[in-house]
Amino acid sequence: MLHLLWMCIIGLVAGALAKLIMPGKDPGGIIVTMLLGIAGSLVAGYLGRAVGWYQAGQGAGLIMSVVGAIVLLAIYRLFRKSTA
Repeated sequence: MLHLLWMCIIGLVAGALAKLIMPGKDPGGIIVTMLLGIAGSLVAGYLGRAVGWYQAGQGAGLIMSVVGAIVLLAIYRLFRKSTA
């Protein structure tokens, strides 16, 4: 239970930092920001394990979580522009 709470806090911080680094008009509030950060952390952890930076079962750090959230935000904006 504590791991889930910690992951949500890191996700909230990572998502907020990603939105600060990439300002723009994005829908969603704190929940979307938290989900973006958590998903960024998962993406960064997966890519880090694929490259060899992390061991199996090891999560990504805050910096890589922010990088993963920025990547997801850029992909989201790319698809959003193409459909508009």
